[in-house]
Amino acid sequence: MDKVYIEYQFTIEPKESATEILIAELGNAGFESFVETQNGVIAYIQKDEWFTGILNDIYILSSTEFTINYQQKEVAQTNWNAEWEKNFSPIIVDNTVSVRAPFHENPNVEFDIVIEPKMSFGTGHHETTHMMIQHLLQLDLKNKRVLDMGCGTGILAIFAEMKGATQLDAIDIDNWCYLNSIENAERNNCSHINVYEGDALLLEHQTYDVIIANINRNILLNDMPRYVNCLAENGILLLSGFYKEDIAAINEKVTSYQLKLESEIEKNNWIALRYKKH
Repeated sequence: MDKVYIEYQFTIEPKESATEILIAELGNAGFESFVETQNGVIAYIQKDEWFTGILNDIYILSSTEFTINYQQKEVAQTNWNAEWEKNFSPIIVDNTVSVRAPFHENPNVEFDIVIEPKMSFGTGHHETTHMMIQHLLQLDLKNKRVLDMGCGTGILAIFAEMKGATQLDAIDIDNWCYLNSIENAERNNCSHINVYEGDALLLEHQTYDVIIANINRNILLNDMPRYVNCLAENGILLLSGFYKEDIAAINEKVTSYQLKLESEIEKNNWIALRYKKH
């Protein structure tokens, strides 16, 4: 029997800082798929998991900082791959790296990453992925130990292996991301990526030359001590998943551990920072 979903269409003003928080809260409430739109986000939850009042504990909906409206409707099972094809555009970085789905044409660049779309689509983080790839392009990763924290689809770990990293851990707290990262690593013929389901507690007793953390501001700030503790001397820390207005808080936290800011990239108010441990 086909699954039935409840679809919520949210309009958000201002959109930038609220969308990420809303998606995180909805995910905790049982929503399993999201599509970012020009004015907000569309969220889906299986009807069997839905109940009246499911939004009562979504804190951001009662915040006075944002205006969030929504409407809901029942929909039949969606063809998620078709939704991906409509909403996921291939990423081309510096005419060198492509991130695409199998249904996209091969652009014949130096690094071609193919990911298989599944249930969770339309993360809206193309900017952060793009910037993190730009940072990785500037690094010598040959024989390096690399951590991709909050790996999502595994894109950044896959690219790191393509650039020569030989020991890679990819970690995500979400089960779909864990499973999809395994699949995408196999699809891209990666043999050095170990994928784990969990959070920063898994980092105990580990050491990395490069740590990639493309998550969100609050998680980055909370987990920073663990990142620093497992970063080798002269190691590189790449951070993204936050906005320009968050730089001060991030930088204050990171530099308190004697890491030095080396470079910064901005794209549509999203930021990616590169630090070095001295």
